[in-house]
Amino acid sequence: MRCCTNIIKELIRAVCLLCCICFASSVSAEGIEVNKVEARLTEEGYRLTADFKIVLPPSVEEALKRGVTLYFVSELAVHRSRWYWLDTDIESFEQTTKLSYNTLTRQYRLSRGGLFQSFFELKDALRVVGYQTSPPIPVDLLDNSGGGYLSRLTKKNSQIGATAAMRLDLTQLPKPLQVNALTSDQWSVESKLYHWDISPEAPGSEDQK
Repeated sequence: MRCCTNIIKELIRAVCLLCCICFASSVSAEGIEVNKVEARLTEEGYRLTADFKIVLPPSVEEALKRGVTLYFVSELAVHRSRWYWLDTDIESFEQTTKLSYNTLTRQYRLSRGGLFQSFFELKDALRVVGYQTSPPIPVDLLDNSGGGYLSRLTKKNSQIGATAAMRLDLTQLPKPLQVNALTSDQWSVESKLYHWDISPEAPGSEDQK
């Protein structure tokens, strides 16, 4: 009898542990993660792109469906890293994407600059929100050639790097909701600042795993 009791206890512990693991996995899946970044050379110059995976927490998704507009702010930047001094910014870009829900048409509406799109599924809207790209960066800003002796010395001992990040801007929420959002972990929807090195001569992409 005691043996059966011990077995039951072990089974209960195993089930509880499994539930904890599943809960932790679901929590870690919420928020914003960087899937892929790229620095690509075009005819107009270098263009940075970042693909963010966005999973809204239940409370944020519920607020969206109740008519609260969400504002996602993305930041893409290029800088020059130097071992002997602080990094220097070359170009940085910030873009706001607005996401709302129309209860009459039951569609999600995305607004970014002059772009407007509608989606029936939230996952499709978030996929587009997560794709961010920068305006073209002139090639000569990343070129390591030219300049005087000091200029060549400075550039020779430096490395071009890029960063990407995205966050849900809580300051643009309705005032009554801001107080709760600023003190709730459920509304802390943002990615970590992702950094990667790029070469002006051979731009490349990088997958975040």
